[in-house]
Amino acid sequence: MAVLVVGEHPDNDGRGKIPPTDGEAYDVASLDLTGSQEDLVRAIHATGTPVILVLINGRPLTIRWEAEHVPAIVEAWEPGERGGEAIADVLFGDYNPSGRLPITIPRSSGQLPAYYNYKPGKEYWLGHAWSDDGGYVDMPGTPLYPFGYGLSYTNFRLSNLRVTPAGIGPTEEASVSLDVTNTGRRAGIETVQLYLHERTTPVAIPVKSLRGFMRVELNPGETETVTMPLGPEELQLLDSDMRWRVVPGTFDVMVGKSSDEIVLKGILDVREAGVAAVR
Repeated sequence: MAVLVVGEHPDNDGRGKIPPTDGEAYDVASLDLTGSQEDLVRAIHATGTPVILVLINGRPLTIRWEAEHVPAIVEAWEPGERGGEAIADVLFGDYNPSGRLPITIPRSSGQLPAYYNYKPGKEYWLGHAWSDDGGYVDMPGTPLYPFGYGLSYTNFRLSNLRVTPAGIGPTEEASVSLDVTNTGRRAGIETVQLYLHERTTPVAIPVKSLRGFMRVELNPGETETVTMPLGPEELQLLDSDMRWRVVPGTFDVMVGKSSDEIVLKGILDVREAGVAAVR
């Protein structure tokens, strides 16, 4: 087995012996692996040796070929002085990884800016207009790895979504509850992510916005109920007068494992102030 550590060299050795490729004022035109690194990965993969790829980087890398051909990839970012120990713990199974991406990783720098909470207009172009399968002419329009994505050595099931109460006023609060079950054979941590979208609004809003998340640590076979609030702070939008306010309407409640992997869906109705609930 080959463990290949590739990526970027940060500007932190202070001696200038190795030219840095990452850091303040070290911009790049391409997010591909620099130099001959991809050639190295391809050459070792061609020998038939099982490969684990470890990325050391301060910016997202467009590793399209590696993502398709290498079965195990660890995103370590710039892990610091004891990063080697942390990476080894993950590789040897002494620690079950639980990180989730706080950014969107694109397939190419041509997709920039890449983000999950785009407006409905971009959703149309991604899904219908650029090509028959909803992407660019030469590649899919979807990201290489979406916001919120991350793998684990165990599996989790999200079930039994409840939105309580189903209708509230603009100053009131509801709660979103669901059950999280570790269905695998190892203890691990799942990050439950709550996204919202209001169907009808006076201004254009994103197709979904993260409005809450919770990390849940579970043993094999264990189930825990997770509850997250939905109040004015989570429901408000910035209107055309640049004021934050809750606009009455129907909200789609989406719970998932990443911005792309939505597992459960529900509805919350926000009524006008002073209007009684009807259900």
